[in-house]
Amino acid sequence: MGQLELKTYPDPCLRIRTKTVEKFNSDIAETLRAMASLMHESHGIGLAATQVGLGLSILVIDPGDGLINMINPEILDRSKEKTYLEEGCLSLPGLTVNVKRSKTVKIRACDENGNFFVKTFDDLGAKAVQHEMDHLKGILIMDYLNPIMRFVAGRKIISGRNAKKTCEVTCNE
Repeated sequence: MGQLELKTYPDPCLRIRTKTVEKFNSDIAETLRAMASLMHESHGIGLAATQVGLGLSILVIDPGDGLINMINPEILDRSKEKTYLEEGCLSLPGLTVNVKRSKTVKIRACDENGNFFVKTFDDLGAKAVQHEMDHLKGILIMDYLNPIMRFVAGRKIISGRNAKKTCEVTCNE
């Protein structure tokens, strides 16, 4: 695998709906390591596979208490209590959006060996997981804005730079 490149809006990779990972092999393990490295280098707390042009259900988060790799994550339960948090995104530089999310979520996912685990996340960890899981469905934080604000935000992000629109979707062969 070559070095991963962070995709930024309006790259169509960001709108991919990911496929379930079925083969757990050294490629998946290497992808997780490369994603975690890119996330840390970019000073993020989470990164989804779509953000690097991969159409696989993979994400990594590190909300401050250690790196967690998740393959094929699903939400088992979410609290009724909601909180608002100003969220940013590595793929939407300069944009923050106040997003209402569940304060606590219980996730079921696989590790790099295909072993299932269940973990409950609160506060920032819950926000990070929900944010990255949105990416796996092609949803961006700007989608939480009203249509006019979404348009303005999109124009601001792409103004002043040459936005590349390249997407090489990689799924299970």
